[in-house]
Amino acid sequence: MNPVTKKNGQFWSFPVSHFSYFFIWAIVNGYLTLWLEQVAHLTGSESGMVFSLMAGMSLLYQPIFGILSDKLVLKKTLVFTILFAGVLIGPYFQWLFMPLLKLVNPFGIAIITGIYLAFVLNGGVSVIEQYIQRASLTNSFEFGHSRIGGSVAGMVASFLGGRLFLWQPSAIFWAATVTAVIAIIMFAFFNKIDYSNAAAAGETSERLKSSDISNIFKLKNFWVLGIFYMGASTLYDVFDQQFIIFFHQFFPSIASSTTVYSNTVTAQMIIELILMVPMPWIINKIGPRNGLLIYGFITAFRIIGTALAPNWVFIVVLRLLAGFEMPLVLVSIMKYISDSFDLRLYATVYALAANFMKQISVFIFSALAGTMYDGIGFQKTYLIMGTVVLIITIFATFFLAKTNHNSLGNNNIVDTE
Repeated sequence: MNPVTKKNGQFWSFPVSHFSYFFIWAIVNGYLTLWLEQVAHLTGSESGMVFSLMAGMSLLYQPIFGILSDKLVLKKTLVFTILFAGVLIGPYFQWLFMPLLKLVNPFGIAIITGIYLAFVLNGGVSVIEQYIQRASLTNSFEFGHSRIGGSVAGMVASFLGGRLFLWQPSAIFWAATVTAVIAIIMFAFFNKIDYSNAAAAGETSERLKSSDISNIFKLKNFWVLGIFYMGASTLYDVFDQQFIIFFHQFFPSIASSTTVYSNTVTAQMIIELILMVPMPWIINKIGPRNGLLIYGFITAFRIIGTALAPNWVFIVVLRLLAGFEMPLVLVSIMKYISDSFDLRLYATVYALAANFMKQISVFIFSALAGTMYDGIGFQKTYLIMGTVVLIITIFATFFLAKTNHNSLGNNNIVDTE
């Protein structure tokens, strides 16, 4: 760590920013369904419309936000727009949602809510992440160390969310508002950028052209990275969606399985938090490409192993591997994109390859997996999922290009074929 960076406080404000933003994400996603059911009294299909719109609108927001972020580079205009929208979460659910519900039908309010939350969360996440990644390059700190703030936010939101909901259901949204205000303060006054080193983040005097952006789609490595992420990371998420239902099958009661599952997830998050500290150093040693491939093989092993596990003890051990997977992919994908593509187009590549393609796949595979669970059961579905991840990871082993460290004299996308 650059001692000047520490002295000037150019690192510690960023983990706080990560915490502030991801607390919004964690508490809203964790308790929104419960609030819609118990407070707003929406049906399952009406609540589902909110989340469908959040996923669907992110497909529109992410490429637009990626291009805008690359044009803005280190300017905070879009970051502040996202965060100011986050500040309105509390007022929206406290004072607007229920009155609007009386004026428009439930599906109408579900659509409005989904579009709004997608702007702050599903679309906004890539804006916040890519900005802090660029800040890490200018200020000479590891993005993974800042991202620890996001992991802590998930734990704190899980701990506080239930208590806030029991005290006053709408308090969860006001908590999101408070942390959005904190994030604005951090970005406005404390997140200082070393502009003397701005070129390290892709800041150049040359204007970004539409042809530069369109050239991304001509790169074989962009598509290989997208396919790998669509397979490995998407099935990681889809596998976890209904995992708790599968887990219940190994216990005599839901209460006992829920207790074990809760303890397992807590242990997993602790492992994830601990590993985020050395993971940047590990990825620097083995290379981000190898980090992504190891992530793919561990994911395949975990899914296939779960399908073949004879009892819940084996499943718990395999579940704990997720604590290794998340730090691997979070650090590796950031470093791989910054090392393999033109830094001026970092946000666009990240938004498209790591978010846009993934959201499409989650939309497709979620419905497909649900049908397969009902038709052939969890074990066979998991075997198929794990095999797909394994095949895609082997494919990436042969075709995912090795990283190239960018030089600022290179103003075109690095062709890594």
